[in-house]
Amino acid sequence: MMHNSAQRLREQFEQCIGIIRQASVEILSLLEVRVSEGKDPRWFLEQLDNARLSLGGWGAVAHRLKLNDAELTQFTLQLRHLQQRVPQYESGQDVSEDQLITALRFMTALEHLRQKQPLLTYSTELALPGGTQQQRALAQLRAIELMIASLVYEAWPDSVRLSNHLKTQFGVDRVRRWLKLGERNDVLSGMLFSELALLLVDKKEFSQHYAGLFDDPAALTLFVEPRKTLQIFLDDIRQIRNTVTSQHPLTPVQLSLLDNYFPQITDAVQRAFNEGRTKTSPAALQAAGVDELHGFWEWAQKKAKATGGDIFEVRDNIERQGLRAPRSREEQEQLVSGLLWGAVGVMVLMMFGGGLWLFTSGSSAPAVAQVQPPQVEMEGPVREKPSARENLTRMGITWDESNFRSAIGRNDIRVATWFLQGGMDWKLSWTEEAMAANHEDVLDLLLRYRLQMSELKPCRRFINTLTHAMADGAPLTGQRKAYLRAFCTTPAVVKRQQYEAEQAQKRNAAAPSAFNKKWATIQSSIYEVID
Repeated sequence: MMHNSAQRLREQFEQCIGIIRQASVEILSLLEVRVSEGKDPRWFLEQLDNARLSLGGWGAVAHRLKLNDAELTQFTLQLRHLQQRVPQYESGQDVSEDQLITALRFMTALEHLRQKQPLLTYSTELALPGGTQQQRALAQLRAIELMIASLVYEAWPDSVRLSNHLKTQFGVDRVRRWLKLGERNDVLSGMLFSELALLLVDKKEFSQHYAGLFDDPAALTLFVEPRKTLQIFLDDIRQIRNTVTSQHPLTPVQLSLLDNYFPQITDAVQRAFNEGRTKTSPAALQAAGVDELHGFWEWAQKKAKATGGDIFEVRDNIERQGLRAPRSREEQEQLVSGLLWGAVGVMVLMMFGGGLWLFTSGSSAPAVAQVQPPQVEMEGPVREKPSARENLTRMGITWDESNFRSAIGRNDIRVATWFLQGGMDWKLSWTEEAMAANHEDVLDLLLRYRLQMSELKPCRRFINTLTHAMADGAPLTGQRKAYLRAFCTTPAVVKRQQYEAEQAQKRNAAAPSAFNKKWATIQSSIYEVID
């Protein structure tokens, strides 16, 4: 049995290595690095670095591959991890599960790259047995999600305490959204998968409630600690799950990766169930009937449509919220203004009352009958103007970042304004779609709320995306210049852009070409704006 398992691992790994070698030749050719055949991961990483040097930087590499800065970073990170695990490989060499998982994770990066760059046509098809793999994967995904929910409910058996805990950790607004989206009396069913997974892998939550269940020394060893490995595995599963909820079939790479993840995540919990340390049995959750499985995924697809999909990574820690959302800058300004005007009003009334008293007390005229002012009958209580969040609720829009991002992307000024007035922060990276579509109205609106831009160090990605757009013919408009001046004039960014401009000029001087000249002009024009 052990021999068959080792042989299966080796055969599947050799398939992956063969595909990676073939893909590397095509990728390097696109980067103007001519090679006759692909070799090992370390060689591929070295050749990518050579391409970076010859093209003038990772920005030019990303442009050729049609990746943004974050995507290229993720691609090279996956390759670097693979070469650390498998610097060289000879046919017939023993392979571990971690080595196979690392290769499969890089295969998913190759699939993403092929989707982004249509000129790449390499195949990533793996030979997998049987025709029930899709159904098996659906059962595995469902079992993992229900297992996490069951473990959370075991840790918090009192529903009131769980609700209060969630409000403390995530905030009242988000809990309300989950209750609205989820099934009756099941707050966890309204969560996105990334939010549910975060309840498991958060450092404090994991150490207090779940660490003892994932104590298998042979599993979750890909990274430095089991919790970190579990976090990364669950984020990969989130992306696989998104493929299912968008009603697309899983690729053989995704099927194989999930098949390797499932025992790593569930075996220790299953052993704890067999030993009576938990009431959650992953095997029982996986053994769902066809109707039950269909109902689960039909519900999941409806929820994905209502929320806009699960676009957020499984983070390392919960960003804990207070029970009351902090006042926005606009609410703070309104409060201070109201207090000041109230004080002014009190002073005016006191002055008026004092003057009236002096006038009446010093007058010798005979008293006259007091005339009562006419009574104005009020039709009803004066209604306060609804808040920005109330306006969103009346439109059926939940207080959620994904809805805010959607409003920015479709140039919806009214909804975007309510989110901003309600105090929601925004990130510069959210403007990429609006910039590409030239949605001036919403971009002008965001600039007016520039103090609510909360992305840390946003300019590397923003400038990288801008240079690619300009290389494809987009102009450096006044609005783009305004964004550069608003967010990218810090000394570190200016210095880096000066270096990029100088390097581009040197490359153009050393090897004049239309592309190098255009790239040098683009880099210099951006530097001139922020200098």
